[in-house]
This record gives sequence, structure tokens and C-alpha cells, in this order.
Amino acid sequence: MIALRRPDGREKQLRPESLLAAGFLAVILLGTVLLALPAAARTGRSIGLFDSLFTATSAVCVTGLVAVDTGTTFSLFGQAVLLALIQVGGLGFMVFATMILGMLGRKLSLKGRMLVRESMNGASLSGLSGLARLYLLLSLGIESAGTLLLSLRFVPLFGWKRGLWMALFHAVSAFCNAGFDLFGRFASLTAFSGDPLVLLSVAALVILGGLGFSVILETLRNRQGFRALSLHARIVLLLTPALLIAGTGFFLLAERGNAATLAGQGAGGRALNAFFQSVTLRTAGFNSIDQSALRDSSKLFSSLLMAVGASPASTGGGIKTTTVAVLFFLMRSVVRGEGEVNAARRRLSGDTARRALVVAALFMTVLLAGTLTIALIEDGRFSLADILFEASSAMGTVGVSAIGTPNLRTASRAVLLPMMFLGRVGPLTLAVALARRQGSLRAASKYPEERIMIG
Repeated sequence: MIALRRPDGREKQLRPESLLAAGFLAVILLGTVLLALPAAARTGRSIGLFDSLFTATSAVCVTGLVAVDTGTTFSLFGQAVLLALIQVGGLGFMVFATMILGMLGRKLSLKGRMLVRESMNGASLSGLSGLARLYLLLSLGIESAGTLLLSLRFVPLFGWKRGLWMALFHAVSAFCNAGFDLFGRFASLTAFSGDPLVLLSVAALVILGGLGFSVILETLRNRQGFRALSLHARIVLLLTPALLIAGTGFFLLAERGNAATLAGQGAGGRALNAFFQSVTLRTAGFNSIDQSALRDSSKLFSSLLMAVGASPASTGGGIKTTTVAVLFFLMRSVVRGEGEVNAARRRLSGDTARRALVVAALFMTVLLAGTLTIALIEDGRFSLADILFEASSAMGTVGVSAIGTPNLRTASRAVLLPMMFLGRVGPLTLAVALARRQGSLRAASKYPEERIMIG
């Protein structure tokens, strides 16, 4: 734990999960101050503290919901601040903290190493500085490749200087699953709905960012085939394409007759945009079709995909793919009457199953509470499907909107603030807290057993 000295001289122990949340909060507050500066706005006038706080929270939590139009509101300085916040939020506060301590010649304490290990999904307490450096280099390499691909389209459109900046900004925003764009008028990538180079490049960055650094590294190092990978990596690599294919198929079916989304395009365009829609709901936040024009069935399905989100130790949010997989394995074991939770000839610990249940239950509780609160505040101004879509986008740190976030009342946007924060930091800190307690549980008193009827 980290010790803080109170005014009375006594020390207060700060738990690792509290430090993690506090670190993200500190970055958000710093970003709020910088974005509120007159220099951050094109007009030279501050956008105000609340809009700055909302934008900084969305950037650090890599959500992408915006209170003001990013492309037309912020100056180059403001855009650079946003880019830095997205990078720190996407890679994780602890990765940068570890790098800074390493450069200063400082060593992490045991509790600090435990925190970094959990936040980066590492297996060992040793070599974490090197692992953080590897994560950073891997991210910069992928983002550089994405910048190069996007510059092939953006440089001819915007010129060298502006084109390279646009390519860099959107490559980082895509890999970090943030969804911020600079095209203005809340257009996102709708102008490129027929451009495979832009959509597929962004989609590849989003998918790689959502896999998780540990999975990418393990896959690159593996020389013995798919079966030699860890169970975690195999689940991620199987479930990710399964969700993408299922999403693509659903949107092709549900929106086939909707002229405002897919019906007005050729077969190739429909497939491309249905695939991109499935990708972006994995917490990316970009959109190539009008989200407000989606049918209610598509909005509900989109909300489910946003709740699932990306994978652990990635740049994305949501409940996470592995959590959903563990819940499936748990359900299967109960239906079969098995005493243990098994998956791919491996036995999952009871602690893993309990953590999955708690993370999913808390996530859904906050999501439903936020949805109902916003519905009460808006008082019939928007449909429940649109409000659930918006709340899922915030909680899953996605960033797409069918309402247009600025159209919400200020109180509703205030509700979205903690949802974005909890969606990014909450599951992670909860996982760290539960992992910290794992193995340190003391033998509890055993009470008489009694059954409760279920179902």
C-alpha cells in the first residue's frame, strides 16, 4: 500500500486500487484545466469548466462521447491535449507511471508491482518496467503503421501538414478505442462510408487495441500453434472474431431495408459498413452510418455489444470478452450439474467465476440505474432505446450516440460523467481489489447451511 501522512502525523494507507482510480482522476482534472484554457479553443474563448470536464473524462476514459464538436471547437493546442489524454487513458495510467519511475531510477514497491501486474495482466512481479516499455513500443509501432495507412488518404485530401496530423490523431484515437475525430459537425467517418482504405485501416487499429497487449505479445511470441497459447489468449482470439461476424450478420439482416443506413448502398458497401458497425461497437466510437437512423432492434443489439466491449488489459472498456466467456462456462456447468467450471480441458477456479459474476452484475446495475435516471431527467424527450444506447455507450466507453450527446440536458450529461469513469476504471479497480484479496482470505466461521429456492 501507499502511505499518506495525515495532518495529525499518522499515516493513512492508500490501497493500490484506490491509487489506480486516483491516478486516472488526476489525469482527468489536469486535462480539464488545460482544455478550459482559452488557447485550447479556436475562438480564443474558454469552452467552460463543465464541457472541459466532460471532454477530458471522455478522452481519458477513451469513450468518445462529446459535449462540443471536437473538429470545429478545439485549436491545435486543444487537439494535442486531447491526443495526449487519449494516449494516457488508452495505454493506462500505470504504464506511464512505471515508465516515469524507471527513467527517474526509482523502483516500484511490492504493492506497486502488484498493481501494475494486474493493470497490465502480467503473470509475474518481475520485469514490469520492461513489460511497460514493451507495451509502449508496441503501441507506438501499431499507431505509426496506422498513421502511414491513413495518410495515404488524408494527405491528398488535406495537404501534407494537416493530412499527417489527421492521420496521426485518428490512428491513436482508433488504436486507443477512443473514437474522437477531427472532421467536424459530429460527422465522424460518415464521409468515408464508401472508402475501404479508411474504414478497414481504422477497423484493424480498433481490433488490435481491443485484443489486449498480453494477447498480442503472446501471439507474436508463439511458435507452437494455436493450442500452445494460454486459455485466456485462446478465448480472446476465438470470441473476438465470433462477435464481429455475429454483429456483421445481424446488421446486414436488421438494416437491409433501411435506406437511411445500409439499404442505399451496393452489396460491397453494405458488407463493409455492417462490419465497421460491428467493430466500432467494441468500444471504438467511430461511425460510418447515421446511428440515429438505426432501427430499435439494431440499437438494442448494439447496446449488448457495447456492454460486452473489448478484452482485458486492452485499450477498450465493457464487461470484457473473457468475463462473458467465464459466465457462459459457469452457466454450462450448472446446467450439466457439474461441480466445477471447466473450459477446454482446463478447470477454472471458483474465484475466477465469482469475479466474473461480480463484475458483470455491478456493470449491469450501474448501466440500468444510469439509463433510468437519464430517462427520468429527459422526461419523454427521447425513446428508451435511444437512452439505453447512450448509457451503454458511456458505460462501455464506446462513444457512439443516437441522440447527439449535446442535445441531452446538463443533468443527463452529469450522469454520464461517472458512468464513463466507472466504465473505464471501475471494472479494472474491482479486478485489482479482488485479486489483492485472493490468497489472503482468512478462514471464516462456518455457519449452518440452508437452501434458498432459485428460479
